[in-house]
Amino acid sequence: MFVSFSLLGFLHVLFLDVGPGEVLLSFGCIAVLLLVQLRWYSRASTRRRSPISYGILAAQAALVYLPILIFGQAWVGMSGFLAGSVLLLLRPVAGWVSFGLIVASMAAAQLYFTGSLIGTIYKSISTVNTGLVVYGLSRLTALVVAVQDARSEMARVAVVRERLRFARDLHDVLGYSLSAITLKIELAHRLVDRAPQEAGVQLLESLEISRSALADARTVATGYRELSLDDERRSAVSVLQAAGVDVRVNVEHSDLPARVSTVLATALREGVTNLLRHSKAKQCSITIRQTDERVTLELVNDDVPSDSEASTVGARGGLDNLSVRAAEVGGTVTVEHEPRMFRLRVDIPLPDQEMRS
Repeated sequence: MFVSFSLLGFLHVLFLDVGPGEVLLSFGCIAVLLLVQLRWYSRASTRRRSPISYGILAAQAALVYLPILIFGQAWVGMSGFLAGSVLLLLRPVAGWVSFGLIVASMAAAQLYFTGSLIGTIYKSISTVNTGLVVYGLSRLTALVVAVQDARSEMARVAVVRERLRFARDLHDVLGYSLSAITLKIELAHRLVDRAPQEAGVQLLESLEISRSALADARTVATGYRELSLDDERRSAVSVLQAAGVDVRVNVEHSDLPARVSTVLATALREGVTNLLRHSKAKQCSITIRQTDERVTLELVNDDVPSDSEASTVGARGGLDNLSVRAAEVGGTVTVEHEPRMFRLRVDIPLPDQEMRS
């Protein structure tokens, strides 16, 4: 588009009865105007409000007005680049005032050289249109670059989020399962001599947990995984009892939405994993209560004072993951740690009955 504007201006000069020197001069001036517009004002990286930009604008104004003294009316149409540049460079009020002054000055020049009112109106409209096109196309270049940068940033953020999801799921899937498998194999090792039948039961349960972990690990890459709260509760009770923990369970809930059930199952899995890894608990209570508006899971266990610091620090990553999962369904995670007590509470609002149906 800019090249077309430049060629039209050059053709106006060629229609005049001028010598080769004037033709070369006009071509040089037009080429400089075009290059300035393309290489400076139309680049998204240009610092437009800088001393260099103002200096280039002054040079551009000289290339628009001074050749009028040589080429007269044929050069009046070359003001479009300058009109668009002042809108790009100057602040809104100053830019539009300067834009209007350029249009008015070109109209006055056209009227002076031709004396035609119709020609003056035509040249004014042409200058306005050309200036707005130059401004719009130059701004469009910056917007296209900004959109491309935004898309690149969105793609980068999507990759980071996917990595975080993958790491979070692996932590949730393998952390609990590996802890449970280790515990049950250790128990089977202690029982193999005096109670081989019980040791075999523990090994079978370890095999089931390992198969379940393998299936869960395979589904991590596919995206969202649904977990059964009842299955996780039964598994947690079995693992805790195998670890010698006295477990009390109080469950009062009906069918829960899949996403809510999955978050609560993940919370229970994370709580049990923390208990096995970071404490020497002997008692644990698991409470799940549901009302019309919300469902709450609470896991409370005793703790050893010397391990309290390690328990809090070591479990922090998993609890942060759990907080992210709960926030996705509008829930909250609360952790209380005292010298002889650790409480994990997850509170999730339930959707309206109409939405669930």
